[in-house]
Amino acid sequence: MKRREFIKNSALAGAAIGFPTIVPASVFGKNAPSNKINIGQIGCGRIARDHDLPGVMQHDIARIIAVSDLDSNRMADGKKLVEDYYTKKMGKAYLDVKQYADYKEMLQNKDIDAIVISTPDHWHSQPAMEATLAGKHVYLQKPTSLTIREGRQLVDAVKKSGMVLQLGTQQRSSEQFRIAAELVRNGRIGKLHTVKVGLPGDPAGPEADPMPVPANLNYDMWLGSTPEVPYTEIGVHPETGYGRPGWLRREQFGAGMITGWGQHHYDSAAWGMDTELTGPRYVQAVAEFPQSGLWDVHGDFYAKAEYDNGIIMYTGGGYPNGIRYEGTDGWIWVSRGSYVASSSDPVAQGNSAKALDASDPKILQSVIGPDEIQLIRSDEHHGNWLGAIQGNNELLSPVEIGHRSCSVCLVTHISMKLGRKLEWDAKAEKFINDPEANSMLERPQRAPYGTNYVKV
Repeated sequence: MKRREFIKNSALAGAAIGFPTIVPASVFGKNAPSNKINIGQIGCGRIARDHDLPGVMQHDIARIIAVSDLDSNRMADGKKLVEDYYTKKMGKAYLDVKQYADYKEMLQNKDIDAIVISTPDHWHSQPAMEATLAGKHVYLQKPTSLTIREGRQLVDAVKKSGMVLQLGTQQRSSEQFRIAAELVRNGRIGKLHTVKVGLPGDPAGPEADPMPVPANLNYDMWLGSTPEVPYTEIGVHPETGYGRPGWLRREQFGAGMITGWGQHHYDSAAWGMDTELTGPRYVQAVAEFPQSGLWDVHGDFYAKAEYDNGIIMYTGGGYPNGIRYEGTDGWIWVSRGSYVASSSDPVAQGNSAKALDASDPKILQSVIGPDEIQLIRSDEHHGNWLGAIQGNNELLSPVEIGHRSCSVCLVTHISMKLGRKLEWDAKAEKFINDPEANSMLERPQRAPYGTNYVKV
C-alpha cells in the first residue's frame, strides 16, 4: 500500500471508532490519546449542554467521543456542540463524535472508559447501573433515583462493579458550601440544633391535548419504566430550543423541586450536619398540589425532619433559597449566590445573591486548624470525578452519600402525599409500622425498562 493510501485509510479507521481524524502535536506526551479518559454522553438536553458537557470538556484529561439521545435532533446537536468545541480548542478538526440512538450500544464500545448521564429523572438509576456493570465509570446527574428501592439497587450495583460513580451534587465543589460545612462541623456556631432550607415549588400548568409523536423521538423508550401515556410537547421537552422541560413538572417522571433542588441542598446540609450516611428519624410535610392541568408536582410546601442527634431541619419556600445553620453560639447562611447550572434555573437571584454570611463576621474569618475536621476540597465537580478515576484524589459525592441525600427528598415527598408524620428507619430503609408509606418506596416498572430488569 502506498504511503498516501495508508495515511488516508488510517484516518478513516480512526474516525469510525471516534478517535481523532487529525492529531495535533499538542496531544502527544502527557496529553496523548492513551492518557485521556474517553467519555460517552447519555442525554444531550438542557443540563448536558449548559453544565455537563462544558464541565467535562474543559479538562484536558477527558475527551467526549460519543453521544446518545432518544431525540435524534438533540443527539445531532450534541455531536455538533462537542466537535465545534474541540475544533475551536485544537485549532483544527479533531474528533468525529459517534452517535448512538440506544445508549446500550454505547456501553458495548470498549474504547469508552466513562459515561456522563444527563437524562430525565426516571432514566437515572437504570443506565447508571448498566454502565457500571459494563465496566464504565459514571457521572450521574441528580436525583440519584426515582424511588428508594431504585437507589439501593444502584448502590449495590456500583459496589459490585468497583467503578467510580460521582453524583452531580456540584454544590460540594463550590467553596462556600465546603467552608460553611467545615465551620459548622468544627463548632464555630456552638452546638448545631436547627437547619433551615429554602426550596421553591413549581407552578401548576395548563391542560394539554395529545399530539403526534415527533419522528425524531423514540417516545416509547423515553417513557421507560413509567406507564404509557399520550405524547404532548409540554410534557416532555421543547421541540425547538433547550428551555426548561415539562417533564420536570410531572410526577410520572420525578417528584418536582423536592428532588430537583432538594438533593442539592439536603446533600449540602448533611455535610454540615454530619448525617451523610444516615437520615431523619421523623419526617412531616404538607404541600399544595395542582387540582388540574398536566403538571402535577408539588407547589408550595413545608417540611420538618427530626434527626437522632437532636437536629431539626425545616424546609420550605418561605425561606430564601439556600441553607441556614443555627447553633447555640450563632448562625451561618450559605447559598449558590449568583451561580446557576443552566440558563433556565428557577432561581430568584435577589433572594440568594449572598453566597456566605454569618451572625458574626469573625465566624467566617476563623481558620480551620490542621487537627480539625477538614472536608474534601474540589475546584470543579467533573474534575474531581476525573481525578478520582485516575486515582489522584478522593471522590467528593460517592453513590452511597448520593443515595442518602436523595432518600431524604423521597421520604419527604411521601409525607407530602400522605399528609402525615412518618417514622423512618434509615438503616433498614423502611417506615415504622406504616404499610401504606412502605408501599411507596418503589413503583411498578413497565417491562423491559427499569432497574428490576438489569442483570446484576
